[in-house]
Amino acid sequence: MRAIKVYCPPGAEPPLYAFIDALDGKLKAKLLWQIFRLRNLSACELKEPHFKHFSLERYSQMYELREKGKVLIRIVFTVQNEDVILLTSFIKRQPRDSEAAILHDAGEDGNSVSDMVPREISELHDEAEEAAEYSVDLSEEPETVSPESTPISSTEESDWGFQEPKKEITEEKGLEPPLEAPVPAGRSKIAPKSDRQLFYELKFNNLDRGLPPEERQEWNSIYASYRGRSAITGTIIGVDPHSIYVWNPETERREKKTMYCAIVVPYRVRIVIPASEMWESGNERPDYVLQNMVGASIDLVIIKVEREAGFAIGSRRLASRSQRYFFAHREDLHRIGSRVKCRMLAVGPRRCLVDCYGHDLDLTQREMRYAAIPDLRDEYHPGMELESVVKVYDSTKDELIISVKETETNPILGAEQRHPVGSRRLAVISGKYGGGVFCNLPDGVVCMCNYSFQHEDSDFMVGENVMLVVQRYNEEKLQMFGKILSKW
Repeated sequence: MRAIKVYCPPGAEPPLYAFIDALDGKLKAKLLWQIFRLRNLSACELKEPHFKHFSLERYSQMYELREKGKVLIRIVFTVQNEDVILLTSFIKRQPRDSEAAILHDAGEDGNSVSDMVPREISELHDEAEEAAEYSVDLSEEPETVSPESTPISSTEESDWGFQEPKKEITEEKGLEPPLEAPVPAGRSKIAPKSDRQLFYELKFNNLDRGLPPEERQEWNSIYASYRGRSAITGTIIGVDPHSIYVWNPETERREKKTMYCAIVVPYRVRIVIPASEMWESGNERPDYVLQNMVGASIDLVIIKVEREAGFAIGSRRLASRSQRYFFAHREDLHRIGSRVKCRMLAVGPRRCLVDCYGHDLDLTQREMRYAAIPDLRDEYHPGMELESVVKVYDSTKDELIISVKETETNPILGAEQRHPVGSRRLAVISGKYGGGVFCNLPDGVVCMCNYSFQHEDSDFMVGENVMLVVQRYNEEKLQMFGKILSKW
């Protein structure tokens, strides 16, 4: 992983900082993403449309980072000793603006590019916009959990089938954070060091000495994720309630909250993911969904390292944001009809939650299989990877609709030849709805049936074998209708 550095004029702040801060939020986010990609890209991967190599007189190893919104943004950089050095930035208006910019910034004082003073760039983006500052009290067991999720209807909850008992919101009694000592008059208040500053002061060799190779590699992966905001993959092995202290910038104090946290232990190091870092704002899920995600495989970004305490805090929300950005810029992925992978997060009787490139999607059994499934939990479980087809994608709204069942051929095609009207067929009752019965034929065709006059609904149960007669087809809706004659 390369270091990213910024050219700093003598006695002044790097002009790049002010240039990026002046951009609108969306363009700024896109540009910062491309900058941090440079940590892991090789020279052969620096290709258009986002990068371009060029030479200029005595400067041979010059590159351009390109991004566009309402204006064309360019950042000129070079690679020296495996480090990326960002030299100058500008808005491109004419064909030779790159030459003018680099000659003005690097050649006006007679210095070469190699003479420029680089500065390490570790805090270019606004960390406060990405994740709250957390600390976790693992020493106490909270008595109650304050739900932070959006309310959900009882109907939807029954669809999920988790039906967790609802807990009353009670005020948790715990230790209040200490009041800050008053600052004597005439004495300036010393700003406390940030989590990132404390991280870089750690003596990693001393802390990791004596660890087995597997655990040392695990900590290295955690360090790398924290340094570069890169994602790592893990499996949720449990969901525990913890007391979380979250920094409130308005009150400038840490506030205590009790919430459920997903626990990931790749080998021996515990990674804690608070519920607030599982979901994007506005797309929160109830606690009972999180509690039923045990076994799910997720991507996460480390946002805090508690090395001496032996654990780390992660954010699935930030990893999902990067995945969605990647998906939006890959036409081969989001093109209508494209086949993409999705991961099962949680499963209920009639609906499930999947992750598709950072998009959390609710899928009913209607989108999962052509054949009716009485209980999705009999077929699916968290951690499964499924193929799906992109049906709708709107980049402006970040809206994605997929279908798992459309990866297969619809069994109703050709059913009129296999099961002509009037034929009798053996089937299995897969479900009941609105007085009707769904029956699955051996080839996967679903026949919607009524009972014959001599039978009642209580005579038949889900899972029983029955004999039915095919009565008609709806060619427009691709549906088969029939009548149950008897048990078999």
